[in-house]
Amino acid sequence: MARCISTRITERFGLKVPVVSAPMAGAAPGRLAAAVCKAGGLGLIGAGWRRLYHLGLGEASRAPGPGSGQEAKSSDAFFWRPCDPAPFAPAIHAAGAQLICQCQTIAHVRQAVESRADVIVAQGSEAGGHGAARGTMSFVAEVADLLGAESPNTLLLAAGGIADGRGLAAALMLGADGVLMGSRFWASEEAGVNPALQDAAIAASGDATVRTSVPDVARGKDWPKPFNIRVLDNSVIRDWLDKVEAARADPVLCQQLAERYRTAAAIGDPDNTGVVVGEACGLIHDRPSVQAEL
Repeated sequence: MARCISTRITERFGLKVPVVSAPMAGAAPGRLAAAVCKAGGLGLIGAGWRRLYHLGLGEASRAPGPGSGQEAKSSDAFFWRPCDPAPFAPAIHAAGAQLICQCQTIAHVRQAVESRADVIVAQGSEAGGHGAARGTMSFVAEVADLLGAESPNTLLLAAGGIADGRGLAAALMLGADGVLMGSRFWASEEAGVNPALQDAAIAASGDATVRTSVPDVARGKDWPKPFNIRVLDNSVIRDWLDKVEAARADPVLCQQLAERYRTAAAIGDPDNTGVVVGEACGLIHDRPSVQAEL
């Protein structure tokens, strides 16, 4: 990854590189956010539905702002559609934090602009985890045009299928101020991910992922349509892909799926639980420390 690239995102947050780590629920604890900040990027903690003591907030609070000796600016990242960020925006801004909204459609972008989002993440379908249908390249360019015309002070991050300097360069050419990366940081030493799951993703190509609702139903965290989750295509996904709608309505089936999925998650069995990674897994061939990667 190139060093000391200056863009609007580096200037606003005091970064050395225009790289932000995705707030991946469960996979992005305080130690990962701290490592990204120390390496010159902006680290975000994945909260999701996790309790505060699971997040490693103490580690993140000790992370210095990149290159400045100061604490990094705080931020709140929203992505739980159809959650409207507007009711939360005044409190976030009053606290001096930056409001970051991850969006998958132009309608989401307009809603974020109306909420006075400081940063918008334009996320393409290639991304791991939850998302929708737009492709990264055209979506980022379209959002860049929209913000340039209607909200020029709002910063833009590109996400989805980006895992190295080539993706960063492409994102900047499309009009983004930087990138938000998930899969690359998910496969790092500091991530809160079982190494066996990381190894399965490292061994896979980008063809090996699929979008599905199976992991959501298995965990009882059923997201509303049209959102689903990109994971590696494995045995539990294949076995339940055609039965997931039935499992939504049948508690017995749902329990069978949940027990198989959770047992595998507890022991790190990558073939029977969700390996939440994007198409960029085909670009990832190791599990380095964040310091080495940035």
